[in-house]
Amino acid sequence: MRTTRALAALAGVTVTIVALAGCTSATTNATSSSAATDDELSGTLTIAAAASLGAAFDQIVVAFERQHPGVTISPITYDGSSTLATQIIEGAPIDVFASANEENMQKVVDAGLVTDPVDFATNTLVIVVPESNPAGIETLADLADPAVSVVLCAAEVPCGAASQTLLANAGLDVTPASSEQNVTAVLTKVEAGEADAGLVYTTDAVGLSNVLTITPDGAEDVVNTYPIAALSDSSNPDAAAAFVAFIASDEGQKIMADAGFGSP
Repeated sequence: MRTTRALAALAGVTVTIVALAGCTSATTNATSSSAATDDELSGTLTIAAAASLGAAFDQIVVAFERQHPGVTISPITYDGSSTLATQIIEGAPIDVFASANEENMQKVVDAGLVTDPVDFATNTLVIVVPESNPAGIETLADLADPAVSVVLCAAEVPCGAASQTLLANAGLDVTPASSEQNVTAVLTKVEAGEADAGLVYTTDAVGLSNVLTITPDGAEDVVNTYPIAALSDSSNPDAAAAFVAFIASDEGQKIMADAGFGSP
């Protein structure tokens, strides 16, 4: 009889211990889950980026939102860096700015709106011509022929400043048929056959079958460095900082490299 009572008592103690252990485990798991939720980024993020970053950043957005499902990135504003810098300085509500050169980022830094930009990519120029190359363009010098219709970025835009440097280094004077406010507009005119040639970034022509590209002599000496920064008055500073960090991460850098950008 005593043996039976002892076993029953022991069984009761065992059940109690198991129950307590289960409660402790459940509490721990709940606390862990709650902490993970509390630490997860959320909210909306607004980004302004150089036009040449379009293809790469569209992929970056998908990868970033997959990693941070609580964050929604508004459609990115792509345009010439000088235009974006002016809009930001005039009060456009932007969380992150990615420029195609350091000069336009410096304007935003000087306005006290950004600190510590991070360089994340580089780019060089190529000549683009329609697939049929009607003007028979072969070298950079061919662009100086008055009979050739050439489209360039405006001088104040990073691709325009780089184009002027490239041409000046070669001792060439080119009068463009039109000066565009971003590199996408230059490429569009060449693709449409509205110009015989244009100067765009290497990355803009990656994967295109309706244009031919020519790497001009001296292109390697004219390199644009791309900086990115979170705005000091960002409405979502944690997510903005995380986006900048993602761009600099191994995953972000791989996406940039696959799009044809060089390392910073």
